[in-house]
Amino acid sequence: MRFALATGQANISWDSLCGLWDAADQVGLWESAWTGDHFYPFLDDPGGPCMEGWVTLTALAARTRRLRLGVLVSGMPHRHPAVLAKMAATLDITSAGRLEVGLGAAWNQLELDAYGIALGTTAQRLDRFAEGVEVISRLLTEPVTTFEGRHYRLAGAWCEPKPVQRPRPPIVIGGAGELRTAAVVARWGDHWNLGFTRPADVPRKLAALERHCGAIGRDPAGIDISVVVRTASRDGRRDPAEVAREVSAYEDAGCRLAIVEALAGSPGDARREIGRLTAACAPLASAAVS
Repeated sequence: MRFALATGQANISWDSLCGLWDAADQVGLWESAWTGDHFYPFLDDPGGPCMEGWVTLTALAARTRRLRLGVLVSGMPHRHPAVLAKMAATLDITSAGRLEVGLGAAWNQLELDAYGIALGTTAQRLDRFAEGVEVISRLLTEPVTTFEGRHYRLAGAWCEPKPVQRPRPPIVIGGAGELRTAAVVARWGDHWNLGFTRPADVPRKLAALERHCGAIGRDPAGIDISVVVRTASRDGRRDPAEVAREVSAYEDAGCRLAIVEALAGSPGDARREIGRLTAACAPLASAAVS
């Protein structure tokens, strides 16, 4: 099993968030770290503090040297995909080729209604999502992109300079849908993040992905599979042994990457949190290697 960190940027001070990333950057177990793309905290009081994900990620990229990094995941209606492609290309350059481009259809009606951003019906947001992923992938790889869709239109669009990573940074698709989302993963994704999907449900998701890949002649073995593992509970913090058992269950179900929630109330807490999570997860990584 491989490991990454989901730090988010809600209900945490900037100093504490920097503490998590600074500490993780020094520990080889953690291959990547991720902010989120919600405008409100979605697991707590929506009126709480929550910094913007891409600006936060850019500042954290400047502090770190080793960690790969991304937003888990960018909601397609939050920014025009051509603008997001330009942002991604720039951040891949300034981070020396460490960016992972996380993309999702978005779902939080509360925050989008409050900000005046149209979410639309399920069909509309998935149609828009499929178009947006194609727009982003093509802008990051093609010299000039022209696109005519129902939601997005590009006319001889440039995205220069191109990213450091070739042919482009990996595209990470977030969502657990077995019809539309899995089809987008098969067509454009390098990595499928299943969010909080239960271990028992993972094999069904992988079977759906295999069907979609088979329809277009793609080998699903080339697509990374990850989940987000929570370390918080209603009563406080989950026992590290419980977290480790859940990670093992995900590995048995076919996941390759566990993106583990990291929380901190202060910079000192951040260093302890990375130490605690490293101690819990390192034996699982060592077992996989051996």
